[in-house]
Amino acid sequence: MKKLERLWTPWRMQYIKNAVKTKACIFCKKLKEKDSVAYVVKKTKYSFSMLNIYPYNNGHVMVAPKRHIARLNLLSAEERTDLIELVSETQSLLEKKCKPHGFNIGINSGRVAGAGVVGHLHFHIVPRWDGDTNFMPIIGETKVIAQLLEETYRELIGK
Repeated sequence: MKKLERLWTPWRMQYIKNAVKTKACIFCKKLKEKDSVAYVVKKTKYSFSMLNIYPYNNGHVMVAPKRHIARLNLLSAEERTDLIELVSETQSLLEKKCKPHGFNIGINSGRVAGAGVVGHLHFHIVPRWDGDTNFMPIIGETKVIAQLLEETYRELIGK
């Protein structure tokens, strides 16, 4: 019989506890915090980008409108343009600083589509590298993140 191996990820408990009890919108909450505390990378007139503190991969950034709105088609043309421009700028920043081999970029609209925050539209930008997936997510149900969030943040904001 194979011995059960464990990979400790104690930071996940914070996510699990907050996922159950948090009712407030994380994006609206983060906009009220100091940028360095909220890991806000950039703010524009209508949008902002921030590191995902529970990332799928190093450099996982979320880009959202400042206005609490659920769907892309409900934004004004100006807001939509600003949001897409920030998605593009953020991808360029990640290319320059993190040098990934590719990206997953998308929106999960609605709970059944996988949206964790249903009421506040947001893009996910996930840098990808050759070999960044291995047996861990499949066999161990664990994703290995190779860099501390603070290091990624300093790298992206240039400090």
